[in-house]
Amino acid sequence: MYEKDGEKYFVVDSHMHYWDASPQNWVPGQEQYAKGWIECFHAYQALGPAETHWSIEHFQKYSEEDLMTDVFDTGHVDIGIFQPTYLNSWYSEGFNTTEKNGDLAEKHPGKFIVNTRFDPREDEATGFRELEENVQRWGSKGVKLYTAEWRGDSRGWTLKDPAAYRYLEKAQELGIKNIHVHK
Repeated sequence: MYEKDGEKYFVVDSHMHYWDASPQNWVPGQEQYAKGWIECFHAYQALGPAETHWSIEHFQKYSEEDLMTDVFDTGHVDIGIFQPTYLNSWYSEGFNTTEKNGDLAEKHPGKFIVNTRFDPREDEATGFRELEENVQRWGSKGVKLYTAEWRGDSRGWTLKDPAAYRYLEKAQELGIKNIHVHK
């Protein structure tokens, strides 16, 4: 718990990622997008002091050790909420998946809340099953909806899509209370 001037503060990092954007995870033929994605976020470091900057190689794959130190030790966070962003069109094993987040949460009980995701462009039988399994395994009470994610020829989706309504209904049925929409 963070303390300042005698006051204690419970700190929640409500939007965190445990990612792998390393070249070994790039989808063959999609390297330019995988590389561009991570380089875009790496460039934001220029907004901070030089001593906080990481090399692109270090930034491409966030290690468990770095995450635990940055977030909980020097970052004073009490609990972090994982928000997955799969980006499977560019990253073979995903950029930041519910399963990878969940595995880390299992290693560090009480440190993380594992949110999941859905994509209404997926076949409902498969998508609903995955959503159910993630809620059951990790107790997910929230979903991160990354509507700009590429899938085949599609370059994104909208909450107005009829399939999105069916997924939102399924999420509600499963007890999901928090919808985090990336816009």
